[in-house]
Amino acid sequence: MSDDVVPVMRIGDTLLVALQGDLDDTTVIQIEEQLTREIARSGASGMLIDVSRLSVVDSFIARVLARIVAMVRLLGAQAAIVGIQPAVAITLVELGVPMGHLDTALNAEQGLALLQRLRRHDAGADPR
Repeated sequence: MSDDVVPVMRIGDTLLVALQGDLDDTTVIQIEEQLTREIARSGASGMLIDVSRLSVVDSFIARVLARIVAMVRLLGAQAAIVGIQPAVAITLVELGVPMGHLDTALNAEQGLALLQRLRRHDAGADPR
């Protein structure tokens, strides 16, 4: 039996994860563990986390999303959050949840383009 909580789809060298429904704290932690395992296992160079089907993102979920992005980066890949709904964005700003350090895009298509730009930037970065 699989420990997968969410389906992960591969698009080229990028993993796409669509979060949906009402996520409780336990499920969010399970998703964090699954996604870090999957990026390490797959060797993918990018991950898009689509939150467009989440109507509520509280401060805990936002912090875990930020941790997932940080872990994906530590594992040598790029990550972006896509599909943040306007009401969710408003709530996060009102709660003072720091999300400015995350790469975000309006949708998966723009997210893929963003990851390509980030990869090109990393490839041209000074290795020092």
